[in-house]
Amino acid sequence: MAAFMAPTLVHSADAPVTAAATTPAATPAASAAADANAAPAEAKAATFPPAPKLKAEDYPSITGVNARVAVWLIAQLHLWFGAFVVAVPMFVFIIEAIGMATRDRRYDNMAYEFIKVTITAYSLTAILGGLLCFSLILFYPHLFNYLSLIFKESMFAYALLFFAESAVLYIYYYGWHWLQGGNKKWVHLTLGLLLNAVGLLLMFLANAWTTFMMSPAAVDASGVFNGDTWAAIHNYLWNPINIHRVVANVAYGGSIVGAYAAFKFLSAQKQEERAHYDWMGYNANFIAIAALLPLPFAGYYLTAEIYAYSQQMGITLMGGVFAWLFIIQAVLIGALFLSANYYLWCGMGRSDGAHRYNPRIKYIAIVLVGAFLVWFTPHTLVLTNSELKGLGGPYHKYLGALGIMPAKNTAVNFLIVFTFLSFLFYRRANKIATVSWAAAGNAAQIALFTAGLINITILGVYYGYFTNTVYKVAASVPQVLTTLVIIIISTVIDAFMYRGAKDVAPLRWGRMPDRSQYALFLLAVSFTWLMGLMGYVRSGIRQHWHVSNIFRDSSPDAFTPGLGYAASVVSVGTILFMAMVIFVFWLSTISGRHPAIKGYWKEQAA
Repeated sequence: MAAFMAPTLVHSADAPVTAAATTPAATPAASAAADANAAPAEAKAATFPPAPKLKAEDYPSITGVNARVAVWLIAQLHLWFGAFVVAVPMFVFIIEAIGMATRDRRYDNMAYEFIKVTITAYSLTAILGGLLCFSLILFYPHLFNYLSLIFKESMFAYALLFFAESAVLYIYYYGWHWLQGGNKKWVHLTLGLLLNAVGLLLMFLANAWTTFMMSPAAVDASGVFNGDTWAAIHNYLWNPINIHRVVANVAYGGSIVGAYAAFKFLSAQKQEERAHYDWMGYNANFIAIAALLPLPFAGYYLTAEIYAYSQQMGITLMGGVFAWLFIIQAVLIGALFLSANYYLWCGMGRSDGAHRYNPRIKYIAIVLVGAFLVWFTPHTLVLTNSELKGLGGPYHKYLGALGIMPAKNTAVNFLIVFTFLSFLFYRRANKIATVSWAAAGNAAQIALFTAGLINITILGVYYGYFTNTVYKVAASVPQVLTTLVIIIISTVIDAFMYRGAKDVAPLRWGRMPDRSQYALFLLAVSFTWLMGLMGYVRSGIRQHWHVSNIFRDSSPDAFTPGLGYAASVVSVGTILFMAMVIFVFWLSTISGRHPAIKGYWKEQAA
């Protein structure tokens, strides 16, 4: 999540540092590095010195300022806005392409409205990025110097790419109306593609700096770098985090656009404006849900790779100090799914044909809430000594079984499948299939959903509770594949079955209760908060290391924050970010107002 997030967010004062602990040879990346150290370390020492062994007094300080928290908040705000300016252009490009394909000007207007918002957000991102760089140099100069020596080529490339992104973004925005129609529109769409390509490259480079701190590559036990820039970039966790952040950014972009549409919907004075922003919110929510469905799989892949790199890091992540933070994250992920579903159900009110599916919504809601409760059920409980004695252990007698990963994997697959079912009902609400095999298609989909859900349940129960740990973990793969099969095959059947379908009645855009818009706000806030917590976790599992097992954090502000403390810092950051986003939305709104002022300007002679 964070390029430098905080040099380290936790510190374990009690953790002894042994010779074994300071040697990363147990990790795949470190083993590969050891093989690469055929040349004497002295040959590299002039260019790449070993990681410094610092004391508390080696860290600069400012009276009354907690360096750790200051860098933490600045980095988090920068990266939220960074995600904003990477994610929203993805959304804009998709929408512009749809408008170009359908010749529907509404899509083009919507895309232009959001690239205008991105311009302001881009400026804030650059300001916060400069402030982050200054803060790191000020508070953590030795760490910044160490990473700069290793990544100097990529940092130079980052600066060049930043200028390139600025140039492309401004041409893309200011040339929007000029590059319209015919071949000019193709040129403009190409600029949008180029903008996203440069933005992703910037994100990938920043991810390399973060992941190197988690899984350093081509580094020996003393911290001497023995490889090239590509070796440092292509460390063990680089690809998993890249995949996770790309999927998350698409979903995040949709949620931010949805929040903007909700803001404009609630402040609209005319029915035509409500209809426009209702339509905009629907499209944003569609893209957010489309990316939300595979997001847990990307997260699982990242977690599995962390375990593969370092079992100790994985244990710290899921069973140590961060275990309960995952419960909070589970609540937020559940909130994402519930709010997305609620918005879809409200959206069915736009259609006169939705009454056919309304009775089924309550059953979907029951399943979603049940899966949500299992999803955030803890395995172990935080208890006092008397409670521990009374209960007989840290596990609940009945609910403890729902806290293990097979139960949670089963629950999240149910959340995904039934969210997809909600979307399927929404898509069908105002249409009547005209193909002769419609009944057979419906029967095939019902059979597919039933068989798939039974298979997911059996895999979770049997392999989760009646086999050893290896099979418990491995069972998640066929569960994921089952969910993907349900979604893909059902989508194909539905696409062919409703090709040429008749509309029950025209969709009534704007016929949405105001409460539905708060679901879009909740989607954006939950995404933002979740990204902050996940960024903290990924940074914090390094524990008392700036660079895992290589460069120890000995700063005066190194500490182990409690769960409440960490959640409070992230929450403060979330509030600040959302306030700044609302400010960006407001600026975009007033920039489009051109009130007529009579009697102020001198009249010019004809």
